[in-house]
Amino acid sequence: MMLSKPLRGCLCLAWLFLAGIAGCTGGSSRDAAGTTAEPASGTTSSTAGAARPAAGAKVIQMPMRTDGPKSLDPVRGSTAYDNQAASQIYETLLQYKYLVRPLELEPLLLSEMPAVSEDGRTYRFKLRPGIRFHDDACFPDGQGRELVASDVFYSWKRLADDDNLPKSWWLLENTIVGFDEYRQQQNAAEQFDYDAPVEGLRLINDYEFEVELREPVQRFMYVLAMFQLSVVPREAAEKYGEQFGRHPVGTGPFTMAEGDWSPGKSMVLHRNPNYHDDFYPSEHMPDDVEAGRHLPAGQRLPLVDRVEITMFVQDQPKWLQFRSRSIDWLQVPAENFGEAFNKRTRNLKPSFAGEGITAHALPLLDFIFCGFNMEDALLGGYSDEKKWLRQAICLALDWDERNDAFYNNINIVYDGPIPPGLDGFPEDGRAPVSYRGPNLEQARELLAKAGYPGGQGLPAIDYYISIGGNNQEQVEMMQRQLEEIGVKLNVHMVDFSTLIEAVNNKKAPFFSFAWGSDYPDAENNLALFYSPNKSPGSNHFNYGRPEYDRLYEQIRTMPPSPERTELYVKMRDMIIEDAPFAGSMARTRFYLVNPRLKNFKPEETFYNWVKYLDVDDSRG
Repeated sequence: MMLSKPLRGCLCLAWLFLAGIAGCTGGSSRDAAGTTAEPASGTTSSTAGAARPAAGAKVIQMPMRTDGPKSLDPVRGSTAYDNQAASQIYETLLQYKYLVRPLELEPLLLSEMPAVSEDGRTYRFKLRPGIRFHDDACFPDGQGRELVASDVFYSWKRLADDDNLPKSWWLLENTIVGFDEYRQQQNAAEQFDYDAPVEGLRLINDYEFEVELREPVQRFMYVLAMFQLSVVPREAAEKYGEQFGRHPVGTGPFTMAEGDWSPGKSMVLHRNPNYHDDFYPSEHMPDDVEAGRHLPAGQRLPLVDRVEITMFVQDQPKWLQFRSRSIDWLQVPAENFGEAFNKRTRNLKPSFAGEGITAHALPLLDFIFCGFNMEDALLGGYSDEKKWLRQAICLALDWDERNDAFYNNINIVYDGPIPPGLDGFPEDGRAPVSYRGPNLEQARELLAKAGYPGGQGLPAIDYYISIGGNNQEQVEMMQRQLEEIGVKLNVHMVDFSTLIEAVNNKKAPFFSFAWGSDYPDAENNLALFYSPNKSPGSNHFNYGRPEYDRLYEQIRTMPPSPERTELYVKMRDMIIEDAPFAGSMARTRFYLVNPRLKNFKPEETFYNWVKYLDVDDSRG
């Protein structure tokens, strides 16, 4: 079905009006990227108000930091919280193996891994037969129909339709033969025609299709596992229109009914009674045997009947609910780390272990930063004076003090945007080019060279950060450090979705959150500075260097090699010199798990692992 341009425009304006009342869709940090943006510190509060489950039903009590997702439409999602919710309802062609480390991909909606041509440009896919969409009123008689190959192409085309307000077109941009041209033509036309052909998208039959790439893009296989490329039914997207983000219909292990989502507070998910054949994996690691995570091998998924999600904007209520066993796990707030762990050994304290609580330490592919909008009149630009101003701010900030005061000195402080564990990470965290502070003498010199000796004549800088956790205290430390060189901040503490909205709309001159890599390749992090990805895409810094773009376009087709890593390093150091951000820091996330929860192996590169979890109420 084609919507006329005038009607589509009205729908868009209606959404913007509603967003102004209820809060706009958040963006990956990762926003993007669909990535995955999140606050650098904690967040909570409220309780699910949906009807109670039937007696004997297995129920998981799941926490979610911040005020949660703003939409369950995959093309409008980009944050970790959009991902956490959407990944339970929708599915992608590929997924990550739950228990295997390092991460490996496997088929989900496919019957086998894609066949790839020798030149790396043509992918052939085979869907698993018999996979059905959730039962919903959008289908005849309310019965979900079988997923077919045309659904995949329709879902991807939704990312190209600007009226859908997509956050992650960058995932497919400059990738598939003819797709960029299709996007340009359709958005310029009076009607967006989803049935118009794309040269590189070829249907073979209901279960088989081919995709031809413009060049052998290395990340393409990873992208197929990202929630923004989830497959949705056309009937639902067209029937519910702007409400599709509140009325999700997918093929996933869980469904959501009307009234099950109280935005900013809670969400309830129900076992999909018609979920396709999907079984607990037999592949596992040695540590899984010790934890008993290998025992459910072969059991049909999902293992529970209901998932009750509570959103937490503050950490302390979340901690109290965990300690009262009202939620099944949590990411340990920094303020409570010493209560649960020995700070020196980082081992769980005997008092917690004695309660049957278990712990998981998860090193994150993490990029915590303070970003500059490179298009801002005061802070942006590429002249020496503008770079000196940003470099001075970088040199005034003491990330080691922040790490010690707010993260129990657990985090890794490093230069550049490439986190530990990936090619291009600087040895010992320190790059040859570095403006990591504190170096107040050099900071004052650069500030004077920028035209602001002692901060004279420099307006207060508008700084955006999310409310919650210890962010207020972190802001106060940052203000103290910058005042040492005469720089003042005008602080805007807002909820996370408002922060991402301000960044996406280029309204935040200086801002902070954390980005978690979408897949284990530094190309993902370097894409954050590729100019076609500027906001509302993943390039929140609005960084734009033609020479950098040329290097990025080169690496995106290169397989892993010393030559590619050398280019990663060159790009990393170019970014450090231009200083579009101050940082960086990577966390190790510590999880605590109450004894009733089984099979828990947290991972933050993907979030569809809830279907593998089980509960044993006899263990409290």
